[in-house]
Amino acid sequence: MKRTLFFTTLFLLSIGLTAQNKVLKVWPNGAPNHNGMDEPEEKYEGARVRKVSEAEMYVYLPEKSKNTGAAVVICPGGGYIIEAMDHEGYEMGEWLKQQGVAGIVLKYRLPYGHHEIPSGDARQAMRIVRSHAEDWGIDPSKIGIAGSSAGGHLASTVGTRFDYGNEQSTDPLEKVSCRPDFMLLLYPVITFREEFGHMGSRKNLIGEGNNWEMVQKYSNEMHVTPETPPAFLVLADDDKSVPPRNSIEFYLALKKNNIPAEMHIFAEGGHGFGMNKKNLPADQWPELFINWLKAIKIIK
Repeated sequence: MKRTLFFTTLFLLSIGLTAQNKVLKVWPNGAPNHNGMDEPEEKYEGARVRKVSEAEMYVYLPEKSKNTGAAVVICPGGGYIIEAMDHEGYEMGEWLKQQGVAGIVLKYRLPYGHHEIPSGDARQAMRIVRSHAEDWGIDPSKIGIAGSSAGGHLASTVGTRFDYGNEQSTDPLEKVSCRPDFMLLLYPVITFREEFGHMGSRKNLIGEGNNWEMVQKYSNEMHVTPETPPAFLVLADDDKSVPPRNSIEFYLALKKNNIPAEMHIFAEGGHGFGMNKKNLPADQWPELFINWLKAIKIIK
């Protein structure tokens, strides 16, 4: 059994690493800030990573005959302490590619006491994808962001705190908008409020203690505005790690601001299912997501 699992993991990892069209550094000339991690990055259990100190993007571009012009920047989860690059990253990128949607898997830097680092990387990734839209066959008005668990917190942070670019900047990338055009949030961490927040993610991003200013800053249900992009939320009723109320409160905030949204709460699926198929109701989400993209006119 162990031997079978080993070769299955090796096979899936090889798919993730060979199916990419491009691997790019998010900060090729060096990041503007340091996340405090000086130890070498570690890979373990196949495609999981920790001690991440350099952000990279793994680009999966569809064939021209399938290309819909849409793209998704994908933020794997892991409680802001690791990143599950396989079923919440590479496999999602490959699946999107097969649907005619460019999948860009982001390996963001982990915070280590620097809360601004992950969202800074994700915003920069959005700018990079939009700046390459013509070269990659992407419509710059159809670029979304996805995230699972703590990656969902990261994605919803960018989806609620973005800018449209700075025309006065001398840096061409800073002139580009980092606003996502839609969000895909899988069993996301949304809030850092103690009542129903995920305290592990909160601790790893903003540290110990009860600094209400920081809690409020990263409780994303409190930052939805009429400019927030549409969202597709997926979760399971039996999730014991991140309370379903995270997604529910975010959905209600979206509706309060008249933002298009669709939410699926499956009876079974637990937490962290990602692209894994477990013969459970949550297995249905990928097809439903594609149907939603059609409904909001992102793809035909």
